[in-house]
Amino acid sequence: MKCSVIISTYTTQRLKEIIQCLGSLQNQSTPPEEILIVLDPFRDLIKFYLDRLREFRVKIVISEDFGLSNARNTGIRTSKGDIIVFIDDDVYVKEDWLEKILENFKDDRVWIVGGKIIPEFETSRPRWFPEELDWIVGCTYKGMPDYKTEIRNPIGANMAFRREVFEKVGFFETFVGRFGKKLLGSEETELCLRLKNKYPEVKIIYDPAAIVYHKVPKERTRISYVLKRAYYEGISKAILSNKFKLKDEKNYLKFLFKSLGRYLIHFELSKCFTIILVILATTTGFLVQKIKSSSKGF
Repeated sequence: MKCSVIISTYTTQRLKEIIQCLGSLQNQSTPPEEILIVLDPFRDLIKFYLDRLREFRVKIVISEDFGLSNARNTGIRTSKGDIIVFIDDDVYVKEDWLEKILENFKDDRVWIVGGKIIPEFETSRPRWFPEELDWIVGCTYKGMPDYKTEIRNPIGANMAFRREVFEKVGFFETFVGRFGKKLLGSEETELCLRLKNKYPEVKIIYDPAAIVYHKVPKERTRISYVLKRAYYEGISKAILSNKFKLKDEKNYLKFLFKSLGRYLIHFELSKCFTIILVILATTTGFLVQKIKSSSKGF
Protein backbone atom coordinates (compact mmCIF):
# COMPACT_ATOMS: atom_id res chain seq x y z
CA MET A 1 0.00 0.00 0.00
CA LYS A 2 1.37 3.39 -0.98
CA CYS A 3 1.05 5.91 1.83
CA SER A 4 0.92 9.72 1.74
CA VAL A 5 1.44 11.72 4.94
CA ILE A 6 -0.19 15.16 4.96
CA ILE A 7 0.76 17.96 7.35
CA SER A 8 -0.88 21.38 7.16
CA THR A 9 0.22 24.66 8.70
CA TYR A 10 -0.85 28.29 8.62
CA THR A 11 1.99 29.88 10.60
CA THR A 12 5.76 30.39 10.45
CA GLN A 13 5.93 29.89 14.22
CA ARG A 14 5.92 26.09 13.93
CA LEU A 15 9.20 25.72 12.01
CA LYS A 16 11.03 23.97 14.87
CA GLU A 17 8.13 21.56 15.40
CA ILE A 18 7.78 20.83 11.68
CA ILE A 19 11.49 20.04 11.34
CA GLN A 20 11.25 17.63 14.29
CA CYS A 21 8.12 16.08 12.75
CA LEU A 22 9.82 15.58 9.36
CA GLY A 23 12.88 14.10 11.03
CA SER A 24 10.75 11.53 12.84
CA LEU A 25 8.95 10.65 9.59
CA GLN A 26 12.26 10.02 7.84
CA ASN A 27 13.24 7.54 10.56
CA GLN A 28 10.19 5.31 10.20
CA SER A 29 10.54 1.53 10.09
CA THR A 30 8.06 1.73 7.21
CA PRO A 31 8.69 5.04 5.40
CA PRO A 32 5.84 6.84 3.63
CA GLU A 33 5.70 7.05 -0.15
CA GLU A 34 5.48 10.85 0.09
CA ILE A 35 5.19 13.66 2.63
CA LEU A 36 3.15 16.76 1.83
CA ILE A 37 3.23 20.09 3.69
CA VAL A 38 0.05 22.02 2.83
CA LEU A 39 0.31 25.78 3.42
CA ASP A 40 -2.39 28.41 3.66
CA PRO A 41 -2.19 30.64 0.54
CA PHE A 42 -0.03 33.41 2.04
CA ARG A 43 2.89 34.50 -0.15
CA ASP A 44 5.22 35.11 2.82
CA LEU A 45 4.31 31.78 4.41
CA ILE A 46 5.04 29.91 1.17
CA LYS A 47 8.43 31.62 0.70
CA PHE A 48 9.34 31.01 4.34
CA TYR A 49 8.94 27.22 4.11
CA LEU A 50 10.30 26.88 0.59
CA ASP A 51 13.52 28.50 1.80
CA ARG A 52 13.82 26.40 4.97
CA LEU A 53 12.72 22.88 4.04
CA ARG A 54 14.95 22.29 1.03
CA GLU A 55 16.94 19.53 2.73
CA PHE A 56 13.85 17.42 3.40
CA ARG A 57 12.18 15.02 1.00
CA VAL A 58 8.87 16.83 1.15
CA LYS A 59 6.38 18.21 -1.35
CA ILE A 60 5.14 21.72 -0.52
CA VAL A 61 1.54 22.29 -1.61
CA ILE A 62 -0.49 25.52 -1.57
CA SER A 63 -4.00 25.14 -0.18
CA GLU A 64 -6.88 26.10 -2.42
CA ASP A 65 -8.36 28.20 0.39
CA PHE A 66 -7.90 29.02 4.07
CA GLY A 67 -8.68 26.76 7.02
CA LEU A 68 -7.74 23.23 8.08
CA SER A 69 -10.46 21.41 6.12
CA ASN A 70 -9.51 23.17 2.89
CA ALA A 71 -5.85 22.36 3.50
CA ARG A 72 -6.61 18.68 4.09
CA ASN A 73 -8.81 18.52 1.00
CA THR A 74 -6.07 20.07 -1.12
CA GLY A 75 -3.63 17.52 0.27
CA ILE A 76 -5.96 14.66 -0.62
CA ARG A 77 -6.35 15.88 -4.21
CA THR A 78 -2.58 16.33 -4.60
CA SER A 79 -1.47 13.10 -2.92
CA LYS A 80 -0.79 9.79 -4.66
CA GLY A 81 -1.18 7.31 -1.81
CA ASP A 82 -3.71 4.51 -1.41
CA ILE A 83 -3.62 5.34 2.31
CA ILE A 84 -3.76 9.01 3.28
CA VAL A 85 -2.49 9.89 6.75
CA PHE A 86 -2.95 13.19 8.58
CA ILE A 87 -0.84 14.47 11.45
CA ASP A 88 -0.56 17.92 12.99
CA ASP A 89 2.39 20.23 12.41
CA ASP A 90 3.33 20.12 16.10
CA VAL A 91 3.65 16.34 16.55
CA TYR A 92 6.48 13.89 16.12
CA VAL A 93 5.98 10.18 15.68
CA LYS A 94 7.30 6.97 17.20
CA GLU A 95 9.65 4.91 14.98
CA ASP A 96 7.07 2.22 14.23
CA TRP A 97 4.07 4.57 14.05
CA LEU A 98 3.33 4.19 10.35
CA GLU A 99 4.01 0.46 10.44
CA LYS A 100 1.38 0.09 13.18
CA ILE A 101 -1.11 2.25 11.27
CA LEU A 102 -0.74 0.26 8.06
CA GLU A 103 -1.07 -3.13 9.76
CA ASN A 104 -4.73 -2.34 10.39
CA PHE A 105 -5.46 -1.84 6.69
CA LYS A 106 -4.61 -5.48 5.95
CA ASP A 107 -8.24 -6.04 6.89
CA ASP A 108 -10.24 -4.85 3.87
CA ARG A 109 -13.13 -3.88 6.14
CA VAL A 110 -11.00 -1.23 7.88
CA TRP A 111 -11.34 2.12 6.13
CA ILE A 112 -10.14 4.55 8.82
CA VAL A 113 -7.54 4.20 11.58
CA GLY A 114 -6.72 6.50 14.46
CA GLY A 115 -3.74 6.24 16.80
CA LYS A 116 -2.76 7.37 20.26
CA ILE A 117 -1.74 11.01 20.82
CA ILE A 118 0.39 11.62 23.90
CA PRO A 119 0.63 15.22 25.18
CA GLU A 120 4.10 16.67 25.68
CA PHE A 121 3.69 19.82 27.75
CA GLU A 122 6.08 22.73 27.24
CA THR A 123 5.95 23.17 31.00
CA SER A 124 4.47 20.59 33.36
CA ARG A 125 0.80 19.57 33.21
CA PRO A 126 -1.22 22.07 35.28
CA ARG A 127 -2.55 20.49 38.48
CA TRP A 128 -6.02 21.77 37.64
CA PHE A 129 -6.08 20.17 34.16
CA PRO A 130 -7.42 16.57 34.32
CA GLU A 131 -6.54 13.93 31.72
CA GLU A 132 -10.25 13.55 30.93
CA LEU A 133 -10.00 16.89 29.10
CA ASP A 134 -6.90 16.18 26.98
CA TRP A 135 -9.06 16.39 23.82
CA ILE A 136 -8.92 20.15 24.38
CA VAL A 137 -5.22 20.08 23.48
CA GLY A 138 -5.78 17.59 20.64
CA CYS A 139 -4.69 14.45 22.49
CA THR A 140 -6.01 11.06 23.54
CA TYR A 141 -7.97 11.58 26.74
CA LYS A 142 -8.79 9.49 29.77
CA GLY A 143 -11.96 7.57 29.00
CA MET A 144 -10.82 6.43 25.56
CA PRO A 145 -10.05 2.71 25.29
CA ASP A 146 -6.50 1.50 26.00
CA TYR A 147 -6.80 -1.39 23.54
CA LYS A 148 -7.46 -1.77 19.81
CA THR A 149 -11.17 -1.43 19.08
CA GLU A 150 -13.77 0.12 16.80
CA ILE A 151 -14.61 3.77 17.45
CA ARG A 152 -16.88 6.41 15.96
CA ASN A 153 -14.06 8.70 14.83
CA PRO A 154 -10.33 9.31 15.37
CA ILE A 155 -8.70 12.51 16.64
CA GLY A 156 -7.35 14.66 13.81
CA ALA A 157 -3.70 14.81 14.92
CA ASN A 158 -3.20 11.10 14.14
CA MET A 159 -5.55 9.50 11.62
CA ALA A 160 -5.41 7.56 8.35
CA PHE A 161 -7.95 6.92 5.57
CA ARG A 162 -8.27 4.68 2.56
CA ARG A 163 -8.53 6.89 -0.50
CA GLU A 164 -11.87 5.19 -1.18
CA VAL A 165 -13.38 7.10 1.75
CA PHE A 166 -13.09 10.37 -0.14
CA GLU A 167 -14.09 8.80 -3.45
CA LYS A 168 -17.25 7.32 -1.91
CA VAL A 169 -18.51 10.08 0.42
CA GLY A 170 -16.55 13.21 -0.48
CA PHE A 171 -14.09 15.42 1.36
CA PHE A 172 -13.92 17.21 4.71
CA GLU A 173 -16.67 19.77 5.15
CA THR A 174 -15.45 23.35 5.51
CA PHE A 175 -18.25 24.60 7.77
CA VAL A 176 -16.49 22.84 10.65
CA GLY A 177 -12.79 22.51 11.36
CA ARG A 178 -10.05 24.86 12.54
CA PHE A 179 -9.78 28.19 10.78
CA GLY A 180 -6.67 30.04 11.97
CA LYS A 181 -7.35 30.86 15.63
CA LYS A 182 -11.05 30.09 15.32
CA LEU A 183 -11.13 26.89 17.36
CA LEU A 184 -13.86 24.94 15.62
CA GLY A 185 -13.39 21.19 15.25
CA SER A 186 -15.19 17.92 14.47
CA GLU A 187 -14.58 17.84 10.71
CA GLU A 188 -13.23 14.29 11.08
CA THR A 189 -16.30 13.38 13.18
CA GLU A 190 -18.63 14.67 10.47
CA LEU A 191 -16.82 12.70 7.77
CA CYS A 192 -16.85 9.47 9.79
CA LEU A 193 -20.55 9.82 10.60
CA ARG A 194 -21.28 10.45 6.94
CA LEU A 195 -19.28 7.36 5.97
CA LYS A 196 -20.95 5.08 8.53
CA ASN A 197 -24.41 6.28 7.54
CA LYS A 198 -23.75 5.22 3.96
CA TYR A 199 -21.54 2.19 4.63
CA PRO A 200 -22.37 0.86 8.11
CA GLU A 201 -20.35 -2.31 7.53
CA VAL A 202 -16.96 -0.57 7.32
CA LYS A 203 -14.68 -0.38 10.35
CA ILE A 204 -13.11 2.66 11.99
CA ILE A 205 -10.34 1.44 14.28
CA TYR A 206 -8.47 2.99 17.19
CA ASP A 207 -5.02 1.44 17.64
CA PRO A 208 -3.12 2.78 20.68
CA ALA A 209 0.08 1.12 19.40
CA ALA A 210 0.32 3.81 16.66
CA ILE A 211 1.78 6.61 18.77
CA VAL A 212 2.51 10.27 18.13
CA TYR A 213 3.64 12.93 20.61
CA HIS A 214 1.78 16.24 20.52
CA LYS A 215 3.50 19.42 21.72
CA VAL A 216 1.33 21.46 24.08
CA PRO A 217 2.63 25.05 24.33
CA LYS A 218 2.28 27.02 27.53
CA GLU A 219 -0.50 29.23 26.15
CA ARG A 220 -2.75 26.19 25.67
CA THR A 221 -2.54 25.38 29.36
CA ARG A 222 -4.20 28.62 30.38
CA ILE A 223 -7.78 28.42 31.57
CA SER A 224 -8.77 31.09 29.02
CA TYR A 225 -7.67 28.84 26.13
CA VAL A 226 -9.28 25.75 27.67
CA LEU A 227 -12.65 27.48 27.98
CA LYS A 228 -12.44 29.06 24.52
CA ARG A 229 -11.69 25.67 22.97
CA ALA A 230 -14.57 24.09 24.93
CA TYR A 231 -16.94 26.84 23.80
CA TYR A 232 -16.05 26.25 20.13
CA GLU A 233 -16.41 22.51 20.63
CA GLY A 234 -19.99 23.17 21.73
CA ILE A 235 -20.57 25.20 18.57
CA SER A 236 -19.08 22.42 16.41
CA LYS A 237 -21.23 19.72 18.01
CA ALA A 238 -24.37 21.86 17.68
CA ILE A 239 -23.70 22.15 13.94
CA LEU A 240 -23.27 18.38 13.67
CA SER A 241 -26.38 17.68 15.74
CA ASN A 242 -28.46 19.21 12.96
CA LYS A 243 -27.42 16.23 10.76
CA PHE A 244 -26.52 13.39 13.12
CA LYS A 245 -27.35 11.82 16.47
CA LEU A 246 -24.40 12.30 18.81
CA LYS A 247 -24.52 9.34 21.20
CA ASP A 248 -20.83 9.40 22.12
CA GLU A 249 -21.11 12.89 23.59
CA LYS A 250 -23.85 11.78 25.99
CA ASN A 251 -21.76 8.83 27.14
CA TYR A 252 -18.72 11.07 27.60
CA LEU A 253 -20.73 13.51 29.67
CA LYS A 254 -21.77 10.68 31.98
CA PHE A 255 -18.12 9.66 32.28
CA LEU A 256 -17.17 13.25 33.17
CA PHE A 257 -19.71 13.34 35.99
CA LYS A 258 -18.27 10.08 37.37
CA SER A 259 -14.78 11.61 37.22
CA LEU A 260 -16.12 14.69 38.97
CA GLY A 261 -17.37 12.54 41.83
CA ARG A 262 -14.04 10.73 42.09
CA TYR A 263 -12.08 13.98 42.24
CA LEU A 264 -14.44 15.31 44.90
CA ILE A 265 -13.84 12.23 47.04
CA HIS A 266 -10.07 12.79 46.78
CA PHE A 267 -10.40 16.56 47.41
CA GLU A 268 -8.89 17.45 44.02
CA LEU A 269 -11.10 20.50 43.88
CA SER A 270 -9.19 22.38 41.17
CA LYS A 271 -9.85 19.52 38.71
CA CYS A 272 -13.52 19.49 39.72
CA PHE A 273 -13.74 23.21 39.08
CA THR A 274 -12.13 22.85 35.62
CA ILE A 275 -14.50 20.05 34.60
CA ILE A 276 -17.53 22.09 35.68
CA LEU A 277 -16.31 25.16 33.77
CA VAL A 278 -15.63 23.12 30.63
CA ILE A 279 -19.11 21.56 30.75
CA LEU A 280 -20.64 25.02 31.13
CA ALA A 281 -18.53 26.53 28.32
CA THR A 282 -19.31 23.66 25.94
CA THR A 283 -23.01 23.80 26.77
CA THR A 284 -23.03 27.57 26.22
CA GLY A 285 -21.44 27.21 22.79
CA PHE A 286 -23.89 24.45 21.90
CA LEU A 287 -26.94 26.52 22.93
CA VAL A 288 -25.71 29.72 21.27
CA GLN A 289 -25.23 27.88 17.97
CA LYS A 290 -28.60 26.15 18.29
CA ILE A 291 -30.32 29.52 18.78
CA LYS A 292 -28.49 30.95 15.76
CA SER A 293 -29.44 27.94 13.63
CA SER A 294 -33.07 28.17 14.75
CA SER A 295 -33.27 31.87 13.91
CA LYS A 296 -31.94 31.14 10.41
CA GLY A 297 -34.48 28.37 9.91
CA PHE A 298 -31.91 25.51 9.79
